[in-house]
Amino acid sequence: MKIIAPFTLAAFAVNTSSGFVSPQGAVRGATSLNGSLESYAEELKETAKALVRPGRGLLACDESNGTVGSRLEGIGMENIEENRRDWRELLFTAPNLGDYVSGAILFEETLYQNAADGTPFTEILKSNNIVPGIKVDTGLKPLLGGVEGETWCSGLDGLYDKCVLHYARGARFAKWRTALRIDVEKGCPTDYAIDEAAHGLSRYARICQEA
Repeated sequence: MKIIAPFTLAAFAVNTSSGFVSPQGAVRGATSLNGSLESYAEELKETAKALVRPGRGLLACDESNGTVGSRLEGIGMENIEENRRDWRELLFTAPNLGDYVSGAILFEETLYQNAADGTPFTEILKSNNIVPGIKVDTGLKPLLGGVEGETWCSGLDGLYDKCVLHYARGARFAKWRTALRIDVEKGCPTDYAIDEAAHGLSRYARICQEA
């Protein structure tokens, strides 16, 4: 797993295995999650190597529709899917993009979009040796019981099923953005917030890599 602050990236592989891990000491059947990790171990390694190739970085284009819309509206364009697609296609078809970018973090809408000529964006990226990735968290929420301003990262519910679909579409790594508020005077981050962040990151990485 490659960790990049303030979010975590995890390469993932998916098959149709069960989403439950057998209790300790129990015999695991063919549908155990551990089986998928073993089966895709080499692919996970190759994905990690591809993402950290020298001289290249990650293209973060996982802005929400609202964020992209504000940029479009700033130049007099309507915030509709066609225009958002055209904006992203402009990025992905930039000349020699693969010479500088190793992976692209996509918004969910973008992962399932096609270029104007019908070519899936994932295929355009792969043809330039760029690994498609996907943002899978659903945003930061107030952490009840923590200090004011502390948050937790949501998105674990249904993550396994989403990863199945994302992998089938061509995604080979995922982004999970969590954040810890640092404020010494207010006692941030609290142990509670740290524990919550660590739990979310570990569950996210496990699901992505073994789902």
